[in-house]
Amino acid sequence: MTVPYASDPNATRGRLFPEEESAFRSPFQRDRDRIIHASAFRRLKHKTQVFIEHEGDYFRTRLTHSIEVGQVARTISKHLGLNMELTEGVALAHDLGHPPFGHTGEEALQRLMAPFGGFDHNAQAIRIVTRLERHYAEWDGLNLTWETLEGIAKHNGPVGAPVPYALAEYDARHDLELTTHASAEAQVAALSDDIAYNNHDLHDGLRAELFSTDELAELPVLHDCFAEVDRVYPGLNYYRRRHEALRRFFGVLVEDVIRVTEANLAEVQPRSAGDVRHAGRMMVQFTPALWSDLKVIRRFLFERMYRAPAVVEVRKQVTQVVDELFPLFLAAPEHLPKQWRKDVDEVANETELARIVCDYIAGMTDRFALQEHERLLG
Repeated sequence: MTVPYASDPNATRGRLFPEEESAFRSPFQRDRDRIIHASAFRRLKHKTQVFIEHEGDYFRTRLTHSIEVGQVARTISKHLGLNMELTEGVALAHDLGHPPFGHTGEEALQRLMAPFGGFDHNAQAIRIVTRLERHYAEWDGLNLTWETLEGIAKHNGPVGAPVPYALAEYDARHDLELTTHASAEAQVAALSDDIAYNNHDLHDGLRAELFSTDELAELPVLHDCFAEVDRVYPGLNYYRRRHEALRRFFGVLVEDVIRVTEANLAEVQPRSAGDVRHAGRMMVQFTPALWSDLKVIRRFLFERMYRAPAVVEVRKQVTQVVDELFPLFLAAPEHLPKQWRKDVDEVANETELARIVCDYIAGMTDRFALQEHERLLG
C-alpha cells in the first residue's frame, strides 16, 4: 500500500515526446526497463569504481554497484510505501554518466572540459538518456517520464548555479524544476548509493589487502558489528567473521535511514509528492551521529584505499590515457567512429566539437579506452 506522498504513475507529468502507454506496464516500469536495456547500462559492466577493470574479477564495477544500489533502494522504498519502480529506475540510472576509470576519469574530463562548459556525471547521465541513446525511431534518448529524469538530475538535492551545460541544455526544453528537492523515491535512491558504496568499498579494500580486518574493527559502527559477531560466533573463520560484520554494518545503515526518514515524514506530514519536493530539506537522511561516523570511515578509505600508493600509480597511468585521447580526437576527429563523425560534420565551433569528443570518451569502458590509446598512440 502506497502513501499519499508516493509518486503516482497514473499522475505522471508525462514524457517529452507523447507516446501511447503500455497496457500491462506502468510508466515508471517502462522507464526502468528502458534503462536496463540501454547500451550505456550494459557498458557499466566494464567501468570501475576504484580499481581498474583488468585488476581483478572480484572488485565492484559500475554495473554491480548499480544493481546493489537498486536492491537497497527497493527495500527501503517498499518499507516506506513509495513507488518501487520509480525508485529502482533512478537507482539503476544514477551512474550512467560516469566515464571510464572511476573518479580518476571524471576528474580528468572535468579539467579537460573546463574551457568548454565543464563535465558532471549526473548531467552526463541526463545527456545519455535524453540524447545519446539513439535506438528509437521517433526520438533520441529513452523518452523517460519527467519523474525519472528529475530523479536522475537532482537525487542528491537541488541543482545550484552554475547548472552543468548538459543539464541546462535539456532543462531548457523540459523544465525539471532544478531548484527544488526531488521526489522521496529519488532521495531513497541517493541514500542507497551511499549505503552501497560505503559497504562494498570496505569489501574491496579488504580483498585488495590495502588494510586489515583488525584495522576495520577499530572504526566507528564497525567496532560494534565485529563485537556482536564475536559474541554470537566465537572463533569464527576469518573470512566469515568479516563478512558477518560487514553484513551487520549494512543493516545498521539501512535501518538508520528508515528510522530517520519515518521521523522526518511524520514531522512534515506531506500530503503529496509535491509536498516532499517543496519541504525545503531532504526527507531521506542518516542520523547526524551515524553521518559523523561515516565521515570517519570515508576518511579511512580515502587515506588507505583511494590514495594508496598502488592505486595512485594506476591513477597516473589512466589519467594520461584520457589526457592524451581528448586532444587527439579534438585535433583529428577523423579518428572517431563513423557514426560519431556525422555529428562532427554539423558542429559550429570548437565547444560543440569538444562536447562530442567528451561524450565519446565518457562512454568508453576501461578496457576500450586502454585499447584505443594503444591503437592510436602506441
